[in-house]
Amino acid sequence: MKGGGSSRSGGAVVVEHLTFTANAGDSDPRSRAVLFAGQLPNLHKLAWSQVKGKLEPRVTQEVWKTALRILNPNPVDTCSLWLKHAFVAALPAKVSRHNSPSSAQFLTRLICNSLSGKTDQCIVLVCEYADVFALACALARAFPLFTRRTGLDKREDKLTVTVQFILVGENIEPLCESTLACLSNAAEGIRLAARIVDMPCCEMNTDDFLVEINLVGSELGIIPTIIRGEELNHKGFGGIYGVGKAAMNPPALAILSHTPEDATQTIAWVGKGIVYDTGGLSIKSKTHMPGMKRDCGGAAAVLGAFRAAVKQGFKENLHALFCLAENAVGAKATRPDDIHRLYSGKTVEINNTDAEGRLVLADGVCYACKDLKADIILDIATLTGAQDRANAASSRAGLFIQAHIGFDWPGVWVHIDMASTVHSGARATGYGVALLLALFGRATDNALLKIISPVGVNFATEADDAMENCLKKRRHEFCLKLCSLSVVQN
Repeated sequence: MKGGGSSRSGGAVVVEHLTFTANAGDSDPRSRAVLFAGQLPNLHKLAWSQVKGKLEPRVTQEVWKTALRILNPNPVDTCSLWLKHAFVAALPAKVSRHNSPSSAQFLTRLICNSLSGKTDQCIVLVCEYADVFALACALARAFPLFTRRTGLDKREDKLTVTVQFILVGENIEPLCESTLACLSNAAEGIRLAARIVDMPCCEMNTDDFLVEINLVGSELGIIPTIIRGEELNHKGFGGIYGVGKAAMNPPALAILSHTPEDATQTIAWVGKGIVYDTGGLSIKSKTHMPGMKRDCGGAAAVLGAFRAAVKQGFKENLHALFCLAENAVGAKATRPDDIHRLYSGKTVEINNTDAEGRLVLADGVCYACKDLKADIILDIATLTGAQDRANAASSRAGLFIQAHIGFDWPGVWVHIDMASTVHSGARATGYGVALLLALFGRATDNALLKIISPVGVNFATEADDAMENCLKKRRHEFCLKLCSLSVVQN
């Protein structure tokens, strides 16, 4: 059995309110702990007048200057300004192929290791405007929502964290309301996805996941389409049904659809939602099965990103598809040698029931293609598993999924394998939410997302005779920019 771990990563503190504001106001560190964080050259650009309101009377200007002088990030460094209530921390400024210009990937752990979590907190991030989104998303990962730690149901244990950005460089104006709303929506989506992934199957089975989908739908004014249980079998979804038919809670395909009036194309996000993966009859070992509650990370990411995207005024048709099942052992479980007919009409012989992810996703992407008439289909999943460790990289599973759309399909298809990034240590990361929002940012009304988005989403062609070549070129460009964005934003 596992114990708790550190105060933040183990869930000893629940941050109920994570608020982004243009000005966090002045306060005594004794009543509200404060952390200043940024790359060292940016921290040196701060004037004392910009920071003293959050530090006085506990910290003097001399102490502040001394702290900046002794900081030596390798890769990060933190200096206490006053006990455990005031800190300044430096992120690495050097860039390599292993980190992004914002150094956002270092921020999550830095926050967890700096503030005590005993009082409300203020975090001031010092950066250029282009780095705001990445740092805000990294910060959100430091504050998970789920805990079942004994004694943490008291109201006083639920804290408030206020986040302020101080910009340096060309654009130094305080963040506007639309940008702050975007950051809040993204952070809420990341924390929602991480909470779902952190929850054990006894609290997050397929029924519970459908409740989460209905809650998001209700918030956005969308009624989900749900196909589940025997209806899946009758309608030909042999992949989802075959994987989940042995579980106590039946499998399901759920769809949330956002269809604005002036949309010019249709985008579908398809998430793998295996709420628990025992491996089925090809059962996992006692050391490989713990942690398989995280196999729904793709579907959780799609839910968090869909909620945020619609709130940001997504201008195109957007469908979120959730392929939900529990890969359980039971009398009805799929056996090796069984043959399933998937929604595409293709038959699949099973030789390893622990390679279930591609089966549910094949049904999902095929439905997006055939029924929703999607122009762009993106599937995201914790997919790399037993079948691929011995045979090939995750591209093999991806090609299996694409086969159920059709290799001659003229649209854009993207496959994202997030098996290694769905968690960091004992905690879920909410990975995928920021990636999807940034990748499709130009389809929203938000200026920040448009700036960080590496690619447009309008794949319309100029002439019928050039359609095939144009689509091939744009698919290639789309995938190249997706690869670069995955490094920068996540």
